[in-house]
Amino acid sequence: MRADRLLSLVLLLRHRGLMTARALAKELEVSTRTVLRDVEALSAAGIPVYAERGRTGGFALLPGFSTDLTGLTPDEAVALLTSPARSTSDALGLGGAFSSAIRKVVAAMPETARDAATDAAGRVLVRRGGWLRDAAEPGVGELAAIQRAVFAGIRVRILYGSATAEPRWRTVDPLGLVEAAGHWYLLALDGGADRTYRVSRIEATEQLAEPAQRPSGVDLEALWQRRRAEFRRRMPGTPARIRVRGQRREELVRTAGTVTSVEPDGDWEVVVAAFGDLRHAERVVWSLAPDAVALHPPELVTALRARAEQVATAHS
Repeated sequence: MRADRLLSLVLLLRHRGLMTARALAKELEVSTRTVLRDVEALSAAGIPVYAERGRTGGFALLPGFSTDLTGLTPDEAVALLTSPARSTSDALGLGGAFSSAIRKVVAAMPETARDAATDAAGRVLVRRGGWLRDAAEPGVGELAAIQRAVFAGIRVRILYGSATAEPRWRTVDPLGLVEAAGHWYLLALDGGADRTYRVSRIEATEQLAEPAQRPSGVDLEALWQRRRAEFRRRMPGTPARIRVRGQRREELVRTAGTVTSVEPDGDWEVVVAAFGDLRHAERVVWSLAPDAVALHPPELVTALRARAEQVATAHS
């Protein structure tokens, strides 16, 4: 374990530069005293670690020092850096191991390729929750072209049609790509205004020979959460009253828009919640059947009954 920690410490310093003992301890999940002992051990082994004193000081490697990790291509690095494996690793208690592996991935690359890969990775986000809880898309035709524009940092023209409007050409500055709940979204600026485009609705793409006007320091996670919250606030909302088994209540709460009340009903619970629209409510309740029953509004009950009859007819 200590050998692996020492290697991780070297990789951290190589990738991030000057770091305080406290920052290293937090990253490696050890005490600052352990970090100090590890630094002494590295110095004794001939690794050129030096200390800078003062309030802005810390530990760093001498310029020019490199490790022997090799063999990773930039595309392979981007694939790993944008992987959703972080959430899976955390759930399995392997978050520290995942972080250590990613440090080795980054350190394995030449400096120029490493910078390009980490920059590209900062433009892609993978999340489980989408705008609403929809079924996954089978495929997205223009995704590869959009990805190239995002990674290259160039302006792009897209032929885009919404659910309520005919397709028209728009010139946008890509900020990043987000994959959420099986759907891909392009976050971009259109004339300086924040816009989010569902990639499956992009019918054609033209890359322009102009650099995208992408502000520095874009936090894709924060941007996505803000836009997602704004979208949900704009939805007119469909209030519904759902009877659900107690063990499935959390699933219902997680996929609904806003929950206003939860009342016990024996082994069941009655949840009053607002969904994005009637179709959203229908999908959520259907996904929980037979452990969820719609009580109100009547049009939701009718829609679910019609769907059940169609399924029964198809399997008769």
